Amino acid sequence: MTSVSATARTRFTGPTDGVASGPAEARGLARDEVRLMVASGRGIVHARFRDLPAYLDPGDLVVVNNSATFAAETDGRWRDRPVVVHVATRLDDGAWVVELRTAPRAAAPVLDAAPGDHVGLTGATGLRLLEPYPGPAASPTGQGARLWRASVTGPRPLTQHLLRHGRPVSYGYLSGRYPLPDYQTAFAHRPGSAEMPSAGRPFTADLVTRLVARGTVVVTITLHTGLSSQEAGEPPQVERFAVPPATARMVNATRQSGGRVVAVGTTVTRALESAVDPDGTVSAASGWTDRVISPDAPARVVDGLITGWHEPEASHLLLVESVAGPALTQRAYDAAVAHGYLWHEFGDAALFLPG
Repeated sequence: MTSVSATARTRFTGPTDGVASGPAEARGLARDEVRLMVASGRGIVHARFRDLPAYLDPGDLVVVNNSATFAAETDGRWRDRPVVVHVATRLDDGAWVVELRTAPRAAAPVLDAAPGDHVGLTGATGLRLLEPYPGPAASPTGQGARLWRASVTGPRPLTQHLLRHGRPVSYGYLSGRYPLPDYQTAFAHRPGSAEMPSAGRPFTADLVTRLVARGTVVVTITLHTGLSSQEAGEPPQVERFAVPPATARMVNATRQSGGRVVAVGTTVTRALESAVDPDGTVSAASGWTDRVISPDAPARVVDGLITGWHEPEASHLLLVESVAGPALTQRAYDAAVAHGYLWHEFGDAALFLPG
């Protein structure tokens, strides 16, 4: 996979004890009670996510991702040893993009697989590894391929296998297994994400109602996420997206009237920025996007960003810096570490309003 050419300027040491090990509800909180840092030109404010309406103005546009998470993790057997199989997406030619990880907690990728290897799944279903994805090059670390194009063997389609035997993608930092509804946002409508578009998780129906009552408009895009376990220097995967006509019209109208376009997550930012015409307007668009947003290829229509906290050197930090600017991003991450904000998909949130 091609490496990201730029490196984020934000520098920090990731917190060793600042990981959200489970959903907010398992910690005795409502979804919208996770912490929210508001980072703007006026400074840093510490709040709760349910306070979000107070920091947005009438006429602002909040864009959310309506992709739903599917059960994309299952157990397998490769070279007579157990592995965890993560399923990223189905390609147009019918092949699947998969990743093999060490069992039982998916703590690390398996990097010594080879074309032609067979991965047995429960029952008669299996996978045949065809070639590294997206091409023959090794991983950025030179240790071997992480993602594979794979064909399905056996009589049962992989989608049926996952419906019966799959579970949500989970990594070793979680304290336990959590059911699929815990990985769905309030906007989840179109199944297709291997991992939850987690920036939208703290939203509740009550919170959306209060936003709309204040004059903030909420619209949707779709971007089906791949796997978030990128190595350092590895760009986001090519992902399927759709920006509907009504959303494109609302983005253009908001910008023309002086309102702010606030993207809920890096997925929304990527989808919107993949639908920008040369003249700077947004048009309805759909398909696959390989757009990598960075200060060198900046966001053009997104003015604000609601997001979780990303690991040091993650490619997502380039996107955050593109929207918020490197200086504000650095101040926010310094404050997040100092004040014990929680990382990962069940963690705390930030609202960047650089304007």
